Amino acid sequence: MTPIHRSVALALVLAAPLSAQPSGAPFTVEETGRGYARLQDAVTAIGNGDGTIRIAPGTYRDCAVQTGGRIAYAAITAGTVIFDGTSCEGKGGLVLRGAAAHVEGMVFQNFQVPDRNGSGIRLEKGNLTVVNTVFRNSEQGILTNNDRAATISIDRSTFSGLGGCPDGMCSHSIYVNDNARLIVTRSRFERGTGGHYVKSRAARNDISDSSFDDTRGSETNYMIDLPAGSVGTITHNEFVQGRSKENYSAFIAVGAETINNPSAGLTISANRASIAPGVQRTSTFVANWTREAIRLTGNQLGAGLKPYDER
Repeated sequence: MTPIHRSVALALVLAAPLSAQPSGAPFTVEETGRGYARLQDAVTAIGNGDGTIRIAPGTYRDCAVQTGGRIAYAAITAGTVIFDGTSCEGKGGLVLRGAAAHVEGMVFQNFQVPDRNGSGIRLEKGNLTVVNTVFRNSEQGILTNNDRAATISIDRSTFSGLGGCPDGMCSHSIYVNDNARLIVTRSRFERGTGGHYVKSRAARNDISDSSFDDTRGSETNYMIDLPAGSVGTITHNEFVQGRSKENYSAFIAVGAETINNPSAGLTISANRASIAPGVQRTSTFVANWTREAIRLTGNQLGAGLKPYDER
């Protein structure tokens, strides 16, 4: 077990799975070796301390709330643990407000709630690390509350079939609010159903080595929206803008709403961007409302794309 697994937190309130190991104890606290029939019992055993909960394969139609502690939550076998559609507190599958959380190898699907913000993960407080996890066919993948001390790190994960703007109430594949930093690496965004693929008000955003495939998107908006301004880097990503767009004016938007963060020095480099084959339109790769200097270098842009525009 790596140190990060021992130093981050996740707490759940989960009923018995639809399918699980024959032992009937699908939730195991790694540090003690003790198994539990309910994940909440395993979380209670860890309390406000540090621990790792290993989850057996199964489809779990229940939800979870973390109120403290530093707990890693990991599938025994990646991709075989599925949270399917049940939300806690009218928010999402995992509602997290402990010290920190680590989520690895999970699938979150089919989350919908009355306020249209149903999310696989709702982060209200603390740091969050997500690794090798799938978010699909929901209103949102990850949604965060304001926490200026929090860092959200996402690696090798997929966001598919997420977002929407019914009646002007938009949800997104990832929506990060007023947090310290968002880091996205080696991840895939596809088949958006509205809103933005990444919307982040974090003070710093670093997005790299990821793909934004909008070819099967429906009524989508920007691929990356940094509405409050941001420093950081957007590098070595691939963007393809699809046909069905609510807004096709730009791929990346900086400072389009209330500007709360500096953006001078934001670097957007070594990306590849294009409009899908057969789609005849023009667009802008980076639209900047901040009036601060953004650095663009080494980006490969397809036909119909203007590199930069100040608005």
